[in-house]
Amino acid sequence: MLISRYFNPVESYKRRRGIDFFNDLLNSLEEERGDSPLSDFKPAVNTREGKDAYHVDVDLPGVKKEDINISVENNTLTVSGKRETKKEVKEEDYYRVESSYGKFQRSFTLPENIDTENIRAASQDGVLEVVIPKLQVIKNSAKKIEIK
Repeated sequence: MLISRYFNPVESYKRRRGIDFFNDLLNSLEEERGDSPLSDFKPAVNTREGKDAYHVDVDLPGVKKEDINISVENNTLTVSGKRETKKEVKEEDYYRVESSYGKFQRSFTLPENIDTENIRAASQDGVLEVVIPKLQVIKNSAKKIEIK
């Protein structure tokens, strides 16, 4: 029985034929990177501060806007959703079909000086941009009060 742990006749046959050696190697690298069709993924995010607003840019190529959720709760901005892509490559007499699906969620703690009522988002060319306006702070200016 112990030999079955070390000897797999199917894998041995594949290796003798030279099949899947490089695919296995590449697939193991993809799984470590999170590119496996079965793995969730973590989209890249760029954040920046402008004069009047904060900007969060999320790379979401191939994700439909209907599959994206954006919410603000307790000064935390959360962008979540799901990605589903399909690729087909015609090679000789067969098709290779790769399906990729994954859920994602990214959360960001927001500063106190934001206008949560006017946050807006737009998606273009696979990039979701969330614009978080800053509250307009009225500077305390000294005012002389006339006595009547």
